[in-house]
Amino acid sequence: MHRSEQLIQSENSPRESQRHPLLSDNDINTILVNGAQMSLSKLKRARSFNARIYYYAEIGVYLEVSLSRGAGITDATREQLEEIHKVATHLHMNANKQLALKS
Repeated sequence: MHRSEQLIQSENSPRESQRHPLLSDNDINTILVNGAQMSLSKLKRARSFNARIYYYAEIGVYLEVSLSRGAGITDATREQLEEIHKVATHLHMNANKQLALKS
């Protein structure tokens, strides 16, 4: 083995030993809430019905995943996702109402 290969291998091994492929409970909770918040912000900016329904459905998926038992999802996360879903529902319905009034 060449010296440069040994150096590269010795540099990679500490990083690889610190990496853990499994997510912790806190990670899954953070991922769900952040994903739903990103979908909500995209829903707010959406200009078409199709885009709004897509982002609204994404938020619904995050909420449904949060109902999984044994996945390490906390009640606080479920409550946050329910609130995000409620806001998304109002935004989507109000946009649909505005669209119906224009027609």
